[in-house]
Amino acid sequence: MIPELGQVALLLALAVALVQGTLPLLGAARGRADWMALARSAAQVQFALVALAFGCLASAFMRNDFSLLYVAMHSNTSLPLAYRIAGVWGGHEGSLLLWLAMLCTWMLALARFSRHIPLPVVARALAVMGLVGAGLLLFMLITSNPFERLVPVPPDGNDLNPLLQDPGMVIHPPMLYMGYVGFSVAFAFALAALIGGDLDAAWARWMRPWTAAAWSFLTLGILLGSVWAYSVLGWGGWWFWDPVENASFMPWLAGTALIHSLAVTDKRGAFKSWTVLLAIVTFALSLLGTFLVRSGVLSSVHAFATDPRRGLFILALLVVVIGGSLALYAWRAPKVGLGARFEPVSRESMLLANNVLFVVAMLSVLLGTLYPLLLDALGLGKLSVGPPYFDAVFVPLMAPVAFLLGIGPLARWKRAELPALARRLRWAAGLSVVAALGAGWLAGRITLGATFGLWTSAWIAGSIAIDLGTRLRPTGPGQGLAQLHRGLPDRLRALPRPVLGMMLAHLGVAAFAFGVSMVKTYEVESEVRMAMGDTTELAGHVFTLRGLREVRGPNYDAMQALIEVSRDGAPVALMRPERRVYRVRGTPMTEAAIDRSLTRDLYVSLGEPLAGGAWILRIYCKPFVDWIWGGCLLMALGGALAASDRRYRAKQPRDAAAVDAGALTFVTRAATPIPAASAPGAAA
Repeated sequence: MIPELGQVALLLALAVALVQGTLPLLGAARGRADWMALARSAAQVQFALVALAFGCLASAFMRNDFSLLYVAMHSNTSLPLAYRIAGVWGGHEGSLLLWLAMLCTWMLALARFSRHIPLPVVARALAVMGLVGAGLLLFMLITSNPFERLVPVPPDGNDLNPLLQDPGMVIHPPMLYMGYVGFSVAFAFALAALIGGDLDAAWARWMRPWTAAAWSFLTLGILLGSVWAYSVLGWGGWWFWDPVENASFMPWLAGTALIHSLAVTDKRGAFKSWTVLLAIVTFALSLLGTFLVRSGVLSSVHAFATDPRRGLFILALLVVVIGGSLALYAWRAPKVGLGARFEPVSRESMLLANNVLFVVAMLSVLLGTLYPLLLDALGLGKLSVGPPYFDAVFVPLMAPVAFLLGIGPLARWKRAELPALARRLRWAAGLSVVAALGAGWLAGRITLGATFGLWTSAWIAGSIAIDLGTRLRPTGPGQGLAQLHRGLPDRLRALPRPVLGMMLAHLGVAAFAFGVSMVKTYEVESEVRMAMGDTTELAGHVFTLRGLREVRGPNYDAMQALIEVSRDGAPVALMRPERRVYRVRGTPMTEAAIDRSLTRDLYVSLGEPLAGGAWILRIYCKPFVDWIWGGCLLMALGGALAASDRRYRAKQPRDAAAVDAGALTFVTRAATPIPAASAPGAAA
């Protein structure tokens, strides 16, 4: 009866979600504090019910309960326990339940950590999230029920997709969904502000930690997905502009613009319309990714091929949620006001240019992803849009972003002086050019693409060093660089966490740019035929096939090769790539062997067998490829550090009219500037 308990929990969760989505909204409109207080209680109850349903499904997987159709389709008695747990979200129905569980987790967090926010704002935000949850629950119960029974009960299951039987896939989907769904908090705050008219600096400050946390989770999810593709697919690539990869990348781009827009709204009271629109668009792109992955319109190793009726339901949900929110924005936005004024040369103008570039980049990815689908749907033929298009369009858009990333944090709020900026950045500009050319010369080949990427990395790192040095420099009389070390730990601790998080995230961009430039320019590869005892040389390394043996795994049979790697006669590594065949599905899979180091990866995958006992081996040397993921990790840590700032949780004074539950009182005043706000060292 455990599956039936999960089914009942989902039905009750739907009822609670409908209550959560209606009564608190009415209470905020009528000034009923008791109705508004229901939002927090309903969010906690809904979380408990969805967690119960999720636990029931996980229990069915762990017990090999093949009386459930979903378990029979995505599990097997020989499947290891970790992958049985991953099987909970290994298919369409379970992944939607995971999506819902993450939404309820964010609702619970908002309910528990929002005591400093006025009750009407929290009630409206939780009501919006409750309505989104109700739509998703309806979708699950009508078209995608994970607790559907199967009669007769099969003796064993169909096994989990072999592509998903990887340690990375145990944590990649939860991280990705935490990011996807986390933007629902920013979306809910945006709609709550539009409904209640609470568009002021305090509203932006409440949104900032939630947005930064969601962005960090999404960054980690994309990182883990890239590592999974690199390790499992056997072709050594870390990004292929796959439509489903793009589905996660588009909300990341919009979310990055949202983070920067929120900083301006918080500090200067400007960009309010931008911020609201970006919050809506970012969550819209998260829902669009859900539609693309689960509608059956995509052919991808990441996608779930499903009944098109489900796609129509998701599309209808997308139209209702996003169409309704955009209609509300169109109605309310003209009353928002322009906010604080700023000069053409200022930190605000640079962040505005940054936002425009990120949005254009997102639209270019959206066009490349949807245009082939639109042509196919209209019967105008099939078109494949791949890396050449994205490299030609996306990379030039990121070039000015990299430049702005170096000068933006050093510019003053409200008004900046170009000569002063030039003086402060002259050393970073000069040294970055020297570093880029020097790195290319040391690598043995100087190319335009590599030089630009290496310059970008050095430029960003140099500007961060200048910014950090300025903030840490003693300011008292007679103080200078010679006294910099005195009290340095105290000055470091005094820096706001958002500032440190910004620097860490920008440093991650520098590491990412360095890794991409090096691996795209200087990687080498070879596909060779090798028999026992044969050797081949690549990038100064000698690869020798020393042995082959059969390996029997828990649910697969494999041929494993033993590759000895040496350099200048000294042993470097023993690598064991495998060619697996999963017994239930009969699917062949490549398990690459990777020898990692700080400066390069050696990558070997075992291909097809040939006559005479020989095999095809694909061998790659990828310089600094791990810096790509290290940079992404730094970005995620920077976002998490910024989100942890306690000042975001402090109770902020607001105009009395702004918290009135029923009146439309758009607050158009700018935050009162303080002297530090226009100084170069002001918090970003």
